Amino acid sequence: MNIEKKENGNEITLMLAGRLDTTTAPQLEEKINENMEGAETMILDFKELEYLSSAGLRVLLGTHKTFMKRGKGGLVIRHVNETIHEVFEVTGFLDILNVE
Repeated sequence: MNIEKKENGNEITLMLAGRLDTTTAPQLEEKINENMEGAETMILDFKELEYLSSAGLRVLLGTHKTFMKRGKGGLVIRHVNETIHEVFEVTGFLDILNVE
Protein backbone atom coordinates (compact mmCIF):
# COMPACT_ATOMS: atom_id res chain seq x y z
CA MET A 1 0.00 0.00 0.00
CA ASN A 2 1.15 3.53 -0.75
CA ILE A 3 0.18 6.48 1.48
CA GLU A 4 0.59 10.10 0.41
CA LYS A 5 0.07 13.00 2.79
CA LYS A 6 -1.25 16.52 2.20
CA GLU A 7 -1.60 19.19 4.85
CA ASN A 8 -3.91 22.19 4.85
CA GLY A 9 -3.65 23.94 8.19
CA ASN A 10 -5.16 21.63 10.83
CA GLU A 11 -6.54 19.30 8.15
CA ILE A 12 -4.44 16.33 7.14
CA THR A 13 -5.33 14.17 4.15
CA LEU A 14 -3.89 10.70 3.72
CA MET A 15 -4.41 9.27 0.25
CA LEU A 16 -4.31 5.47 0.22
CA ALA A 17 -3.55 3.33 -2.81
CA GLY A 18 -3.54 -0.45 -2.98
CA ARG A 19 -4.79 -2.86 -0.32
CA LEU A 20 -5.52 -2.14 3.33
CA ASP A 21 -5.19 -5.57 4.91
CA THR A 22 -3.42 -7.43 7.73
CA THR A 23 -0.03 -6.70 6.21
CA THR A 24 -0.54 -2.98 5.55
CA ALA A 25 -2.86 -1.96 8.43
CA PRO A 26 0.11 -1.36 10.80
CA GLN A 27 1.62 0.99 8.19
CA LEU A 28 -1.56 3.07 8.12
CA GLU A 29 -1.89 3.03 11.90
CA GLU A 30 1.68 4.30 12.25
CA LYS A 31 1.08 7.08 9.69
CA ILE A 32 -2.14 8.13 11.45
CA ASN A 33 -0.44 8.19 14.85
CA GLU A 34 2.43 10.29 13.46
CA ASN A 35 -0.05 12.92 12.28
CA MET A 36 -2.79 12.72 14.92
CA GLU A 37 -1.54 15.43 17.26
CA GLY A 38 -1.48 18.24 14.72
CA ALA A 39 -4.74 17.29 13.05
CA GLU A 40 -8.17 18.58 13.94
CA THR A 41 -9.57 16.79 10.91
CA MET A 42 -8.05 13.75 9.27
CA ILE A 43 -9.30 12.83 5.82
CA LEU A 44 -8.64 9.38 4.43
CA ASP A 45 -8.98 9.44 0.66
CA PHE A 46 -9.86 5.96 -0.61
CA LYS A 47 -9.95 6.92 -4.31
CA GLU A 48 -7.12 4.49 -5.13
CA LEU A 49 -7.86 1.91 -2.40
CA GLU A 50 -8.76 -1.46 -3.89
CA TYR A 51 -9.40 -3.65 -0.84
CA LEU A 52 -10.25 -3.28 2.85
CA SER A 53 -9.98 -6.13 5.38
CA SER A 54 -11.08 -6.43 9.00
CA ALA A 55 -7.59 -5.32 10.09
CA GLY A 56 -8.14 -2.08 8.18
CA LEU A 57 -11.57 -1.65 9.77
CA ARG A 58 -9.95 -2.00 13.20
CA VAL A 59 -7.55 0.87 12.40
CA LEU A 60 -10.42 3.07 11.18
CA LEU A 61 -12.50 2.36 14.27
CA GLY A 62 -9.57 3.06 16.58
CA THR A 63 -8.87 6.36 14.84
CA HIS A 64 -12.53 7.35 15.03
CA LYS A 65 -12.61 6.56 18.77
CA THR A 66 -9.46 8.62 19.38
CA PHE A 67 -11.01 11.67 17.71
CA MET A 68 -14.25 11.16 19.67
CA LYS A 69 -12.32 11.09 22.98
CA ARG A 70 -10.56 14.33 22.06
CA GLY A 71 -13.94 15.96 21.51
CA LYS A 72 -12.85 18.05 18.55
CA GLY A 73 -12.32 17.48 14.89
CA GLY A 74 -12.84 14.09 13.41
CA LEU A 75 -12.17 11.45 10.82
CA VAL A 76 -13.62 11.75 7.32
CA ILE A 77 -13.44 9.04 4.67
CA ARG A 78 -13.81 10.10 1.05
CA HIS A 79 -14.03 8.56 -2.42
CA VAL A 80 -15.09 5.08 -1.34
CA ASN A 81 -15.59 2.60 -4.17
CA GLU A 82 -18.62 0.28 -4.36
CA THR A 83 -16.83 -2.75 -2.88
CA ILE A 84 -15.55 -0.89 0.16
CA HIS A 85 -18.88 0.90 0.57
CA GLU A 86 -20.54 -2.51 0.73
CA VAL A 87 -18.06 -3.61 3.44
CA PHE A 88 -18.95 -0.49 5.45
CA GLU A 89 -22.67 -1.16 4.93
CA VAL A 90 -22.56 -4.85 5.94
CA THR A 91 -20.42 -4.19 9.02
CA GLY A 92 -22.48 -1.20 10.16
CA PHE A 93 -19.54 1.18 9.80
CA LEU A 94 -21.65 3.55 7.69
CA ASP A 95 -23.52 4.34 10.91
CA ILE A 96 -20.30 4.95 12.84
CA LEU A 97 -17.88 6.65 10.44
CA ASN A 98 -18.23 9.86 8.48
CA VAL A 99 -18.15 8.51 4.91
CA GLU A 100 -18.54 11.06 2.12
